[in-house]
Amino acid sequence: MIHERVRLAILSALAASGPLTFSELKEIVGTTDGNLSVHARKLEDAKYIVCTKGFEGRTPKTEYSITAKGRRALEKYLDHMEALIRAARAAAKSK
Repeated sequence: MIHERVRLAILSALAASGPLTFSELKEIVGTTDGNLSVHARKLEDAKYIVCTKGFEGRTPKTEYSITAKGRRALEKYLDHMEALIRAARAAAKSK
């Protein structure tokens, strides 16, 4: 679920920055509205992020936050990737 580039970027941005609006997240991730919406929905369905919709004055505002489950999943993924990197470095040194 997290390995896909856009989803990893979304979770990483939210973990580092806290809640972000749709526009802020789109700019950080560097993707289109449609692509961000599709990947954010998948993360919402997995309960890794939550989406809050409201208004700021008369302007609609969509904001995303990482959940505790999402933070744990991201940490587990990063631990796994770090272990793979350590193993690859060890294998490269032994040759």
